[in-house]
Amino acid sequence: MTDEREHKARMQRLKTSVDRRIAAAQEEKGLLIVYTGPGKGKTTAALGMALRCIGHGFNVAVVQFIKGAIDTAEERALTSFGGQVTFLRLGEGYTWETQNRERDTEMAQQAWAAAAGFLGDPAYAMVILDELNIALQYDYLPLDTVLEVLGRRPPMQHVVITGRGAKPELIEQADLVSEMKMLKHPFRKGIKAQKGVEF
Repeated sequence: MTDEREHKARMQRLKTSVDRRIAAAQEEKGLLIVYTGPGKGKTTAALGMALRCIGHGFNVAVVQFIKGAIDTAEERALTSFGGQVTFLRLGEGYTWETQNRERDTEMAQQAWAAAAGFLGDPAYAMVILDELNIALQYDYLPLDTVLEVLGRRPPMQHVVITGRGAKPELIEQADLVSEMKMLKHPFRKGIKAQKGVEF
């Protein structure tokens, strides 16, 4: 019985603390969200947020840097929502496959030009910039320009950026940053990528 009383008292203290923080959080603004780190799930998390926006009737733009050559089930699913989703694959594949810095830079700059257009358009409640961190990591795009455009987007527009190796300056500007950490991965055991999990 003592354990039950202690648990109830602990949960009441927690509820009081959470309720106080909820009451204090009154500001609404478009968030800059970064999913980074070596673990799996960065793009999956971003596209899950796209589904939330779609469920609220909002428009979403997705621009894929680097891995745009790959046809994915996520693209087919999201574009089935019609005009609510604009989905652009504007890379030619992973950098270890393309092995062409000049071409990768050119493709990243084309993708950024499209992304900058969405970032200036208040009709899009969310803009997802998939693997932008990789383009920034390899200096395919000027970081200062990216940060400036992100800083002057419409006030209620959310932006989600994915990819390992997020730049410290981007992390500083972001409102929410999650780092995916890999503890285990089936590929390390010789298990190939599978439908519904990796693509």
